[in-house]
Amino acid sequence: MSRNLTQLELLIELEPVAERELNRHLATARDWHPHEYVPWSEGRNFATMGGADWAPGQSRLSEVAKAAMVVNLLTEDNLPSYHREIAENFSRDGAWGSWVGRWTAEENRHGITMRDYLVVTRGVDPVALERARMVHMTKGADTPATWDDTNVLYGLAYVTFQELATRVSHRNTGKVCDDSIADKMLQRIAADENLHMVFYRNMCGAALDLAPDQTLEAIATIVRKFQMPGIGMPDFRRNAVLIAKHGIYDLRQHLEDVLMPVLRQWNVFGRNDFGDRGERFRGELGAFLEKLERDAARFEERRDRILMAEAARRFEAETGDSGRA
Repeated sequence: MSRNLTQLELLIELEPVAERELNRHLATARDWHPHEYVPWSEGRNFATMGGADWAPGQSRLSEVAKAAMVVNLLTEDNLPSYHREIAENFSRDGAWGSWVGRWTAEENRHGITMRDYLVVTRGVDPVALERARMVHMTKGADTPATWDDTNVLYGLAYVTFQELATRVSHRNTGKVCDDSIADKMLQRIAADENLHMVFYRNMCGAALDLAPDQTLEAIATIVRKFQMPGIGMPDFRRNAVLIAKHGIYDLRQHLEDVLMPVLRQWNVFGRNDFGDRGERFRGELGAFLEKLERDAARFEERRDRILMAEAARRFEAETGDSGRA
């Protein structure tokens, strides 16, 4: 039976990999500037400065796009909580500390850009947005009690999936905004998220080679208990349902675009270096993924019925034709 490495042992053993991955990231990442993705010429004063306050008719975004933009922005807003969690899970020294600082600085651009876009274009109510930000940031983000929040392996596994999930959500949100500026902005943000995911994915892959059973336990636990970081924000459940209903981020995408590509990259189901403990967690992970596939299929069936019924009601309202003879 292989022993668990301590937090210190894991950090020391993985330090050279962190340095290598940091250098790769710095050589790959492209600098960009938030102000370049905001249509400033559309901005005008609000009532406090002699202009007009926000009204719903000023927004050119659909209700789905508004919900997705707010969820994505409030998720980015909670950066101080994420910085704290990552800094506590990793280290503030050496390559680990350099990565945490760089990652935080890059992530901070996302919230800046999205908020400026929404305020300048009057995409959403800025007062409601600020009130939601205050609530969400005051509450902060906590590591779920279902995993060990003092272990670097759980942190690496979670942020790998979370960064990729955020990338998918941003890209699909850009598509439903029906605005080339928003789409370009969110593509740029999604590109950052993808590079961040690659860092964490490669670090977790190195951990799998170092401590296969211990790392797979963390991965399996994270996959089975995964929650998006915005879960505690105001109206999250309502907005998440709307986002899933319209294909921005749903169970199918979570399974096929987030979980499976990463698990394949790690060769979780093809490795032969697991002991009894690792084999047990691999079996549990496989069973969970099969259940998730069934859940995704059921959700899609329900969603199709709901969307068809809504389309029929709209048609009837617009034409007065109920479709019944």
